[in-house]
Amino acid sequence: MKICIVSNLYPPHIIGGAEIIVAKLAESLTERGHEVLVITTSPEKEESTDSVRGVKVHRINPWNVYTVYDHQDKSAPKKALWHSIDIWNPNSLQKVKKILEDEKPDVVHVNNFKGFSMSIFKAVKDCDIPLVFTAHDCSLICPRANLLHANGEICEDPQMVCNVYRNLQRRLINGKVDWLTAPSQFIIDKLKSFNFFNDVKTSRIPLGVELDSERFTKDYQTIDIAYMGGLNRIKGVHVLIKAFKELKNEHIRLHIYGKGIDEDAFKEIAGGDPRIIFHGYLERDQLLDSYHKANLTVLPSICYDNSPMMIYESLTSSTPVVASRIGGIPELIENKHNGYLFQPGNEKELRMILEEIIENPESLKPLEKGAFESASSYSMENYVKSFEDIYKTLKLQ
Repeated sequence: MKICIVSNLYPPHIIGGAEIIVAKLAESLTERGHEVLVITTSPEKEESTDSVRGVKVHRINPWNVYTVYDHQDKSAPKKALWHSIDIWNPNSLQKVKKILEDEKPDVVHVNNFKGFSMSIFKAVKDCDIPLVFTAHDCSLICPRANLLHANGEICEDPQMVCNVYRNLQRRLINGKVDWLTAPSQFIIDKLKSFNFFNDVKTSRIPLGVELDSERFTKDYQTIDIAYMGGLNRIKGVHVLIKAFKELKNEHIRLHIYGKGIDEDAFKEIAGGDPRIIFHGYLERDQLLDSYHKANLTVLPSICYDNSPMMIYESLTSSTPVVASRIGGIPELIENKHNGYLFQPGNEKELRMILEEIIENPESLKPLEKGAFESASSYSMENYVKSFEDIYKTLKLQ
């Protein structure tokens, strides 16, 4: 089959887990004998076509005030202007449609689309090509993509502008998607609760990882606790730091990997505690090695996380996960089997869980076994096969 994958970001230019899993999917499909092309945005003004690990990559630059790669660093007024253009970008429609007409793929798989605008869906349907859409976040129903108010609290009462945005998105995507997938059932249910995709086939497809052949041996002399991800308040890193500081034990370490807009604030909360180490951003190979060495990873999100890659990579590294009971996270973590769940933002509950584990390191061994066994369900083989089956079904219709 000839498969076109659309993703607003693609290696070597990546920001988060979505583009990593998209690249793995594209490369795996190529290895299985399919012809795969990717349409993505360019980090520069120049547009190009190149090859990344055997995958043909078209990098385009839809007109806007800046590229999606620069979004995080822009002022609020510029972001507002960018978002208004990104609702429907005719320049993007024209460029994507031209590529599809030239390439003539059998199926198009759209992933994160911010930077292309909603016109990406019309471009595919105008070419009469089956369309699979994977929801990696809440972009369709929330301008911020995370269902949070500006103060960081969960949005239960959306403002009028958000309702207008949601209704517009619904009209623009209605009738254009043939199959909806998401890594968590939570996201599928959330979209349907706002009357998206009511008559569309849906599939929950957990992410895929390269599985290790055997469990990693851990050292318990010092209990190494790790957080990997963005250093943003919505990820709850401040909750983790405050809970950790309450632990009266010199043989523990908190390793924080990543970068983000709240890094300085988190360092201030850490208050020079020598047990808390900020490692900054690490390349992927170094980060995977850190998963292997950790005794425990903590994901203290206070936002609706979909299906964090951090959890999958922890599990395959035989590393139990302590995480917030929010979003799609509970679909991956089972209490006392491969980790623990706690109420989002509850420092006391998190501290008590960490304290119990630290005082009884032997309790980590069955959790490590459970983590490794859980990972077997999330192989890259299973992930790719699930999409392959969907593509084939749509091609035959």
